[in-house]
Amino acid sequence: MAEAILLASPAASPGLKTLPPLSLYLHIPWCVRKCPYCDFNSHESKGEIPQNEYCEALLGDLELSLPLVWGRRIYSIFIGGGTPSLFAARTVDSLLSGIRARAPLAGDCEVTLEANPGTFEAEKFRDFRNAGVTRLSIGIQSFNPRHLKALGRIHDGDEARRAIESAARAFDNINLDVMYALPGQTLEEARRDAEEAVAWNTAHLSFYHLTIEPDTLFHRRPPEIPDADAAAAIEDCVHGTVSGAGFDQYETSAFARAGRRCRHNMNYWEFGDYLGLGAGAHSKLSFPDRILRQTRTRQPREYLKRVAAGEPVLDETRLQRPDAVFEFMMNALRLTEGFPVPLFQERTGMPISAAAKPLDSAEARGLIVRDHQSIRPSDLGRRFLNDLLEIFLPEKR
Repeated sequence: MAEAILLASPAASPGLKTLPPLSLYLHIPWCVRKCPYCDFNSHESKGEIPQNEYCEALLGDLELSLPLVWGRRIYSIFIGGGTPSLFAARTVDSLLSGIRARAPLAGDCEVTLEANPGTFEAEKFRDFRNAGVTRLSIGIQSFNPRHLKALGRIHDGDEARRAIESAARAFDNINLDVMYALPGQTLEEARRDAEEAVAWNTAHLSFYHLTIEPDTLFHRRPPEIPDADAAAAIEDCVHGTVSGAGFDQYETSAFARAGRRCRHNMNYWEFGDYLGLGAGAHSKLSFPDRILRQTRTRQPREYLKRVAAGEPVLDETRLQRPDAVFEFMMNALRLTEGFPVPLFQERTGMPISAAAKPLDSAEARGLIVRDHQSIRPSDLGRRFLNDLLEIFLPEKR
């Protein structure tokens, strides 16, 4: 775990005695085409994307935010979207150079960039690596052309394979995003996707259960997807295939080779801090006496205007104690190993007794396993994670 910053706050006062590690998230909001299942802040690119203007806005947003994180090192950077690989490598180079000129980065700072097949050339991946990207996350979703079409993807299975081959020539730290329980997907088809993903021998794999989210095309026109029993069987098959190939399932959807866990996402799950820049980005920033949440406007043009006016933050709220309990558990209980008990107070500023009632309820229902050292979800709790997390909702406590 990255080092924390000691704070000079009176021992008798409530609040944080140390600041957690700090990550940086940069949101690139454009895509070639909006996928029907996607509820992220993404916008179809119509005409030329204002790459240079947007890059300058991100750096301007960072400068405006520096007083909130002054002196803190950045341990990971994640460039997500949207489809960041739509940007030219020289733009990413300028962006990362600008960040290094404005903020201190850890010597081993992990820099992840999301990429999609169909938005790259082999030279582009090499140039991303030369720009300072250390980790590539490729949105494969499936290798099956029928399922890719159902998901509205712009690539086919062969393009996905060529993307992985090209990426492997430039990167030794690659993640593949794959989805399961897809429209019309059988258990055997899901198994074949998992087996092919494993066969590429990348450092990390992320397997996501397709869910129908509000405000998506799939929500308005629901496809026929596997029922609950079939989806559970597919999940068991996929997870078993990947774990059986030597990957460690360290989080609900994340599998890694030894030593290759995603540091950026681990910081989220351990309730670390992150500064989110870009259209629709969110931040969580800790101080000795409070934890702040920030949001930026979702519309790219409006975001550019707000940064130019020196007001990039659309909304800022102070995280209340009941919400902090829920948000900590919502993240930490996604981890297979759970969390060490002292981490709760270290990251929330509250003793673990603040969560005593919901913890007792979760244990009584067999959803967690705990002792004086750690708290983790049971096998049942991992299977019914939403039921487990619901116990910690403020209105349920």
